[in-house]
Amino acid sequence: MPFAPLPPDQDGVRYLHGPDSSRRAGVPEGSVVEHTWTDSAVFPGTTRRYWVHVPAPYDPRRPAALMVFQDGDGFLDPDDEMRAATVLDNLVDDGAVPVTISVFVEPGTAPAGSSRNAEYDAFDDRYARLLADEIIPEVRKRWAVTDDHDQWGIGGFSSGGSCAFTAAWLRPDLFGRVLGFSSSFPQVASGTSVPELVAGESRPPLRVFLQVGRRDLGWDEPRDNWFAENLRVAAALAEAGHDVRLVIGDGGHDANHAGVLLPDALRWLWRTPLGDRAAL
Repeated sequence: MPFAPLPPDQDGVRYLHGPDSSRRAGVPEGSVVEHTWTDSAVFPGTTRRYWVHVPAPYDPRRPAALMVFQDGDGFLDPDDEMRAATVLDNLVDDGAVPVTISVFVEPGTAPAGSSRNAEYDAFDDRYARLLADEIIPEVRKRWAVTDDHDQWGIGGFSSGGSCAFTAAWLRPDLFGRVLGFSSSFPQVASGTSVPELVAGESRPPLRVFLQVGRRDLGWDEPRDNWFAENLRVAAALAEAGHDVRLVIGDGGHDANHAGVLLPDALRWLWRTPLGDRAAL
């Protein structure tokens, strides 16, 4: 590829998707089933949609791994940046990730509007309980999901990314693999400093893939700086002995770079069992 200098302000930078983000000849297409959940005890009065992606090689006699994504509609949209169903079909076909039931969950809506920020930015276990006690049991009524939580992961973009981290941090018995794109760590409620939290509290080893743009929100500000806070979280995780990878891109708070990275992020996330520290 010929050299092309970046613009000095790094605005408008775009990355090109690789072959794993497009349908490949000979790769069987998985199915996507839509559901609506209206009976939440954790977030009463909310309605939310979620989708379940089932890869073609799924065999109910062999319980599958599990991956949960926040802002599910955006991750599934084949014309947007993530194209997650296509990516998962390609990676499962390659053997790069296990056969995985993936659940794409939308934030709840109530008469007052979306509860996205109330759910995603909170620092408590309510969202993890929504998944563990309500959404995932509904999924397991129809599809066989492994009981081995080494094979459960969670991910998201922006507040969905920090929500994924919160769920795994508070419930490591559920999720040990975390994917956070442009995670909104500065926006986590209750004055929670995620780097200080990681440094001050012991947890079972997590595997965390983080991505952030050099011109993400507040990139040149002393506070509420998405770029700086993601660096701090990654450093705290590394110092605490967790398995962490941080990828820094150009551009701002958008999903382009994250979507291009999604195939390799999932490869890295699933590359070995969580207990295998020899590969770190």
